[in-house]
Amino acid sequence: MRGSREDARRRRHRRVRKTLRGTVDRPRLVVFRSNRYIYAQLIDDDAGRTLAAASSQEKALRDKTLTRETAASVGTLLAQRAGESKVTGVVFDRGGYAFHGRVKALADAAREAGLEF
Repeated sequence: MRGSREDARRRRHRRVRKTLRGTVDRPRLVVFRSNRYIYAQLIDDDAGRTLAAASSQEKALRDKTLTRETAASVGTLLAQRAGESKVTGVVFDRGGYAFHGRVKALADAAREAGLEF
């Protein structure tokens, strides 16, 4: 019996996470995408803590449908919060998703707002 699409994504994510590691200087920007929302976090894997987070569930974005524009808003918001935490460089972890559509829009907006990766 074959695994589900989600199982395949998790396998891809585990495979990438073997080599990808976030530190205090360059935290890991991880993306999770559901059918309704998109989430992004900056994670310091050494300390095991989240430095900044943003999602489309926040008050200003909650009533909007999940589009590339909404994902871009989340990327911009995360980059602003990263700036408040004095983080400029990150390692991008696409979470096993294809770098396309909403994931790409979030990454491009974060880059434009000042994050380097």
